[in-house]
Amino acid sequence: MRGVITEMRSRYVRAWRRFARAERGATAVEFALIAMPFFALLFGTLQMGLLFMTSTTIESAAMTAARQVRTGQLQNAGNNTSQGFKDLICGDMTWLTYDDCEHNVSIDVRTFGNFASITSTLPVKNGAIDPTQLQFNSGTNCSIVMVRVFYPYTLFAPSFTPGLPDLGSNQKLITVAAAFRNENWGTTACAGA
Repeated sequence: MRGVITEMRSRYVRAWRRFARAERGATAVEFALIAMPFFALLFGTLQMGLLFMTSTTIESAAMTAARQVRTGQLQNAGNNTSQGFKDLICGDMTWLTYDDCEHNVSIDVRTFGNFASITSTLPVKNGAIDPTQLQFNSGTNCSIVMVRVFYPYTLFAPSFTPGLPDLGSNQKLITVAAAFRNENWGTTACAGA
């Protein structure tokens, strides 16, 4: 009986040693262990890169259009409307399609009496941009103006979201804002300038 138990024990020990030395399938196991973190890092990097590219493109287009408000070019060109301002922005966004820009970009241009009275609340209601909270007033020469541009960015990897305002349904709100005093393109001097 002792011989049978010893024989069984030695079989188990040999089988265990063979299993411990076996390397077949090791690559598959190693890949399975690192696949999830690898793809998470990959998708997170792609998501952040595309978000950064979208954000900088919108910012550049918004600042170029805001410059036309500040210098009076928009007001004097006859297209001093919300649509005229949006056309300036969309025309400068090279990699976004014009239709995507036209349908998704929202603008808010307001004038204020002084810089201290500038307030900025997001025009978001129920997870979407509320157009009733947007206005367009580019002011006259020497006016204090705040320009804001909003773009709902759709995430392709929603679990890797940065700290942007949430619009729900896998969208984050990219916001660009600039406050400035319009230049004096008129005949009277600016008060307090």
